[in-house]
Amino acid sequence: MSTTQSERLRGLLEPLVTDRGLDLEEVTVTPAGRRRVLRVVVDSDEGVQLDTCAELSRAASEALDAADVMGGAPYVLEVTSPGTDRPLTAPRHYRRATGRLVKAQLTEEAGGGELLARVLGVDEDGVEVEVPGVKGRRPSTRRLAFGEIARARVEVEFNRKAAEKAAEKTGEARRAVASDDESQEEA
Repeated sequence: MSTTQSERLRGLLEPLVTDRGLDLEEVTVTPAGRRRVLRVVVDSDEGVQLDTCAELSRAASEALDAADVMGGAPYVLEVTSPGTDRPLTAPRHYRRATGRLVKAQLTEEAGGGELLARVLGVDEDGVEVEVPGVKGRRPSTRRLAFGEIARARVEVEFNRKAAEKAAEKTGEARRAVASDDESQEEA
């Protein structure tokens, strides 16, 4: 039974990754001049800390040297977490994107086209999203089965934190006014 290098690498690295509470998202080997780059992409619901990547890199390096899966040619090992442009391909990716804005290309069965929406919730069958309102209309919610999504990615929002802080301050101000009103009613 013949296995590919990718399968052998995945088989060797997956236990090291799962022992640290992480998911092995991707293993790729690409040429880079006279060397090769072995990129190991890991993730978890809590994110991935730099120290965890460094520890995993050391353990993976030892395992790779002992197994000689990469052969004799030189290579560079990179252990990293997914970037912001990573496609959402599994339910766990959508779960980790809860609260984030995503751009999805819908299948023809779902009406086709592109949808920009915020992920509200995820289960094993699909995702609940909030579609922004247009021309003064209120946002609406929509349920998408995973089979209705051809591809999707998280959209980077540069001003989201500022908007959240403003909303938070507005909420605090409303609570303070309500508290003052209650105090005045009691007096």
